[in-house]
Amino acid sequence: MKLLSGNSNLPLAEAIAAELDLSLTRANIQRFADLEVFVEILENVRGEDVFLIQSTSFPANDNLMELLVTIDALKRGSAKRITAVLPYFGYARQDRKTGPRTPISAKLVANLITVAGADRVLTMDLHAGQIQGFFDIPTDNLVAAPVFVEDIKRHAANYATPIVVSPDVGGVVRARALAKRLDADLAIIDKRRERAGVSEVMNIIGDVDGRACILVDDIVDSAGTLCNAAVALVEAGASSVRAYTTHGVLSGGAVARIAAAPMVELVTTDSIQATDAVAKNGSIRQLTVAPLIAEAIRRITEDRSVSSLFD
Repeated sequence: MKLLSGNSNLPLAEAIAAELDLSLTRANIQRFADLEVFVEILENVRGEDVFLIQSTSFPANDNLMELLVTIDALKRGSAKRITAVLPYFGYARQDRKTGPRTPISAKLVANLITVAGADRVLTMDLHAGQIQGFFDIPTDNLVAAPVFVEDIKRHAANYATPIVVSPDVGGVVRARALAKRLDADLAIIDKRRERAGVSEVMNIIGDVDGRACILVDDIVDSAGTLCNAAVALVEAGASSVRAYTTHGVLSGGAVARIAAAPMVELVTTDSIQATDAVAKNGSIRQLTVAPLIAEAIRRITEDRSVSSLFD
């Protein structure tokens, strides 16, 4: 087995390699003067089972092209099997037609990864589970819930009378799964989105008065949804509000918005490398998913069950 990393999230790749007691395969990944991507694998990969770790986060298009070109380089280097490890799968929110003459970009990106030469995909908390069906190759979708549950239990003293809250109707399945693991109640926030990037909280389904609310979502981007949800929960009598999200995109003024919101903290994973602004913000904390991904990689290369990780 060989591990190779793109440039999108080197700290996570190095942590995964450390968990597996391996060194990252040496490669030269650079840009030409016109910003074309060039990749040269500096070690022999012929007949190897190669895991390429690359989140397609900001800058999404650059990191995606880096992923595709590296897969092609491995394919032409006669790697036996290439597994694209995507801790964060960009374009996942474009998983359906939202109007006339609009694309389904998640399907397009899945096609690109397949045609480039990937034999398998390992990703985490897809925005919609159905995206697995966009790939014509085996696809494993890990969930960060066990990592969140462990952290919540570790800080149990801060979560008196907890209740798990879904910030929208679309996230109910995810929130219910976490509530089941915690043996906690569930509440749902019904919101209406007037336009892309703007959300309006309408009402709360469930009793949150005097409860420690745990908001759970897969992606936090502009943070408008989470911050509006936190305000609504506090106004409804919640004793405290914390948020757990798998992928901390945190674009634009998200960091400042979170700092000003009535949330104790936002907890994300390191599926996306933290920016300096995120790292310095005391309201945002990252949990590592390196052990989880490393164990999944180990099971794939040993032809063992991955789904049993979450039983």
